[in-house]
Amino acid sequence: MILKLIIFAVAGLLIYKFFGGKFPTLAKNPQEKKLDEDTLVECAKCSTYVTIKESIVVNGKYYCSQECAN
Repeated sequence: MILKLIIFAVAGLLIYKFFGGKFPTLAKNPQEKKLDEDTLVECAKCSTYVTIKESIVVNGKYYCSQECAN
């Protein structure tokens, strides 16, 4: 009886993974998101929105220009 349950559980997991299922992972910071280059972020000083690739990051905060970062 238990052997049947184990076989069904393993078969279920294999089917789940085959169809693209992902198992939950333990991340260091679950709130941290991977940001695309075109994602808008707010300047920490003047509240202007700029894209990630145009922004300046200082101590984990995003700034729109060198003037705001100083």
